[in-house]
Amino acid sequence: MVAPASDVLGKVSMRLLPFMLLLYVVAYLDRINVSFAALQMNRELGFNDAVFGLGAGVFFIGYFLFGIPSNLMVEKLGARRWIAIIMVVWGLVSLSMALIQNEFSFYILRFLLGVAEAGFFPGMILYLTYWFPKREIGLAVARFMTAIPAAGVLGGLVAACVPAMNGFLGLSGWKWLFLTTGSVPVLLGFVAYFYLTDKPEQAEWLSPQERNWLLEQVAADKNKQAASQNSDLSGHLRSWRVWLLAALYFSLTLGMYGFQLWLPQIIQATGVKDDSTTALLSTIPALFQAAGMLIVAGHSDSTGERRGHVAASAAIAAVSLALSGFCPTPALALLALSFAALGIWGTVGPFWALPTAFLPPAAAAGGIALINSVGNLGGFAGPYIIGLVKKQSGSFTCALLVVSGSLLLASLLALSVKEGSKHAAET
Repeated sequence: MVAPASDVLGKVSMRLLPFMLLLYVVAYLDRINVSFAALQMNRELGFNDAVFGLGAGVFFIGYFLFGIPSNLMVEKLGARRWIAIIMVVWGLVSLSMALIQNEFSFYILRFLLGVAEAGFFPGMILYLTYWFPKREIGLAVARFMTAIPAAGVLGGLVAACVPAMNGFLGLSGWKWLFLTTGSVPVLLGFVAYFYLTDKPEQAEWLSPQERNWLLEQVAADKNKQAASQNSDLSGHLRSWRVWLLAALYFSLTLGMYGFQLWLPQIIQATGVKDDSTTALLSTIPALFQAAGMLIVAGHSDSTGERRGHVAASAAIAAVSLALSGFCPTPALALLALSFAALGIWGTVGPFWALPTAFLPPAAAAGGIALINSVGNLGGFAGPYIIGLVKKQSGSFTCALLVVSGSLLLASLLALSVKEGSKHAAET
């Protein structure tokens, strides 16, 4: 007799999600460590706001170009092999960031880091669809993505130690930041190869009855989609609905990475001068990120509603981010930034439940990767726009208003998304 559904899914969650969360903590930390390194690196190398904004954002050009082919490799090689390869490669690139000497090397290494990481996140989203029925996927994604605030907290704590490392073995503190955070994924890549299980049918840590129950649940969702929807990949990649979600994700990521990659410098601009204090204060919005992700995703899963949760969260972020630029004290500005973080990352769980709900199995890998890759071009636009506007205006106020506008647009786009399988095949 098979165990209750909650027991089977609980066992799957305990086996996979903590390790996947750890991997994503490392991935996201290597993506945003440049925001903390900038506090010293920009001064030492003479990078202005426009240079840093372009270098921070060019990561997402490589991410965009290689997102779809990299994610398709998950299906061909299996998650275990491909994720292990990705982690070792991006770890080596992150280690190489300590060798940055000028603008050109900064741009090249950030681009290569984006290439190396391109298949990781969409691959993990696809991987979750192998293990969780559709009704559970939103909260599973949100739990996995609590790695984002965890990386923010960890990054802040590590960066707070950078001034003390300055000069150790003749290296600047910001170089030690890259060496420290880059070595971890290389080691974890080997662990992932032996720890991950590609598909439920290979899970020896489940009983035969539990495996059969899980396979039946996931297969039932896939069969419903296959029966009611056109499963042709090219058709779904031409679907207005896929591209609408890509545009929505672009607007979200513009705000997300514009916020994340400039956060330490935004906090410092409110009047906080010490680098270590700035790094520590940046952990407070990260805690609000975690709260937003878990609370919103949990409520979204319990109600089954997605687009309203995305729209409301994006609106909260837009208003909070706009207000942060006009706060008279550092404490109020930090509070506004924290609520902006809550709103931005509150969109994540319900958003990723939208494409997984209507893309059929044959189109899932390519569709998710397309939405993620195109949407993540906002990760290039956000940091770059903030850098340009900050350089021209001399303050972050105007730049934050631009990013706020993008989040408001995301809220409106979310309301225009039609939920339900009857719309899924429209092109």
